[in-house]
Amino acid sequence: MNKVMQVIRNRKSVRVYEKRQISDEVKQEILRATLRAPTAGNMMLYSIIEVKDQAAKDTLAKTCDNQPFIAKAPLVLLFLADYQRWHDFFLVSDVEGLCEQRGRPLQKPEEGDLFLACCDALIAAQTAVIAAESLGIGSCYIGDIMENYETHRALFKLPPYTFPICLLCFGYPTQHQRERPLTPRFAQRFIVFENDYRRLDEDEFSEMFADMQERMRKGGEKPEGVRNYGQLMYFRKFDADFSREMRRSVRVMLQAWKGG
Repeated sequence: MNKVMQVIRNRKSVRVYEKRQISDEVKQEILRATLRAPTAGNMMLYSIIEVKDQAAKDTLAKTCDNQPFIAKAPLVLLFLADYQRWHDFFLVSDVEGLCEQRGRPLQKPEEGDLFLACCDALIAAQTAVIAAESLGIGSCYIGDIMENYETHRALFKLPPYTFPICLLCFGYPTQHQRERPLTPRFAQRFIVFENDYRRLDEDEFSEMFADMQERMRKGGEKPEGVRNYGQLMYFRKFDADFSREMRRSVRVMLQAWKGG
């Protein structure tokens, strides 16, 4: 196995870090790799905010579903889907005047543009993760940045055509974290299809979630009335308070984007 494949296959989320800073030189190596990520039309429809202020980190540790390790991470990067920069560039380039000459309105970013920018931002984020991993630095995605939009908008002075799609925490993993086993993934046959999407049947779901079901059975206390892993995950993740807040927050973000 070559070194790149080894890095990818051995990567895991790391939430506990050594009390060791990431040097500016190493940080720049990560960022240089990140900016080489694939991007739609070479437009780089994303921005990255390095969160250095400790008070901001402390706030994120609370607003991102109460995860204290965020405040302790040596490096925290916020990845934004960003069409604001291009929209502003179009305005200073007097695209609006040219549109008027052609008898058509100035087009503003819409939902499709947002999704494309989200792709760019997430591709860049994963490139940063792999670059960091290759340098011995662990990372953890924080999807909860999509919650509490009003707070995060004020905290980072976000204009309408930006969307905080993910937060990444980086740090050198502790010995325990390095030795911790990888979290298993679903078998390829349940995820990768040929030519067409295929919905799984009940037997396939039973096989797919057999290990989780067994761990749940041995795991002790469960919410009242929960009989299987599907019910457990519905209430633990999909219908949890943080998921409800994420949906509310994203609706507000979409309104800001469409109203920008």
